[in-house]
Amino acid sequence: MNFTEQINEYDWEAIRSRIYAKTSGDVELALGKDRRSIEDFMALVSPAAQAYLEPLAALSKKYTQQRFGNTVQLYIPLYLTNSCMNHCVYCGFNHNNDIQRIILTDEQILREVEAIKRIGSFQHILLVTGENPRDAGVDYIENAIRLVKPHFSSISIEVQPLKEAEYRQLSEAGLNAVYCYQETYNKARYRIYHPKGMKSKFDWRLGSFDRMGKAGVHKVGLGVLIGLEDWRTDVTVMAMHLRYLQKEYWQTRYSISFPRMRPHEGEGFRANVIMSDSELAQLIFAYRLFDRDIEIALSTRERKAFRDGMVGLGVTSLSAGSKTDPGGYAVYRSAPEQFAVNDSRTPAEVLASIRKQGYEAVWKDWDLGLQEQV
Repeated sequence: MNFTEQINEYDWEAIRSRIYAKTSGDVELALGKDRRSIEDFMALVSPAAQAYLEPLAALSKKYTQQRFGNTVQLYIPLYLTNSCMNHCVYCGFNHNNDIQRIILTDEQILREVEAIKRIGSFQHILLVTGENPRDAGVDYIENAIRLVKPHFSSISIEVQPLKEAEYRQLSEAGLNAVYCYQETYNKARYRIYHPKGMKSKFDWRLGSFDRMGKAGVHKVGLGVLIGLEDWRTDVTVMAMHLRYLQKEYWQTRYSISFPRMRPHEGEGFRANVIMSDSELAQLIFAYRLFDRDIEIALSTRERKAFRDGMVGLGVTSLSAGSKTDPGGYAVYRSAPEQFAVNDSRTPAEVLASIRKQGYEAVWKDWDLGLQEQV
């Protein structure tokens, strides 16, 4: 039974109740274990665990040091398009938004690459698109991968869910990793946030992870958007999904992220749930204790002080110098953003902060054995 079928057997409210019923004794029991179950994870993300942030942080730091050493990976996103057929209520690229729609040409993509190379030693690039398969589909994405491949050692994408054969096609072109966020695992309420477009199809999106695994994608990134539904329940179902994927596709590497909602262009949807910094820290610690090998990424959605504080405490990857609009590095510079960046420091400033804390930057993807410390 694949996860798209399994999730139909989950009772969202029952899972939520189990999490909120966890006690300090459950948290202490989970902290004392070497290997932790889903039940232990529930305890670590429960309200009861907020009183245990110090021991959570200490263990998270220990595990991060053991697995990743004194290093933090730096990557940069390159937005290729803001053209999108979806109507996601929380996104600046919403099809209803009256914004200039851009699909970068080959020449413009290479100009963006040149600008990125001038601002940092990045070897890991994340190509991002809106979801417009008609005008910027798999052939457009493949072409972009081939264009940037001579300039980067590791290429990831965050695009619309694809077919298994299409993931194979892109892997053959040089793709290393795919990031696809389910946004929320609450199937009953998913359509509230995704009313129209292909993204409204919950099962198609969730099934993309099985298609990635079957296609042999080297690394797969999961994530939920914090602000839509109860975050503790969402991240627990994501932990269940992660364990399923690791069992079925054990040769694949995995990364997770939990971006918090940021201001965006559009009708003014506001978050249903507000997560504090201490709660986000708790979540990062909980995932590190749950899985010592998982990569945990923290984007420029978060403020610089928080990102600096998480270095070495569970987070393994940071974006830097990010522009969330197509052509934002050199071509347009003023196109509408997908969301407002919170940490606007240059890559050099982020690097200086990392070094100040006794860490080094990895500009390449360590999963591919391409580490390069500077």
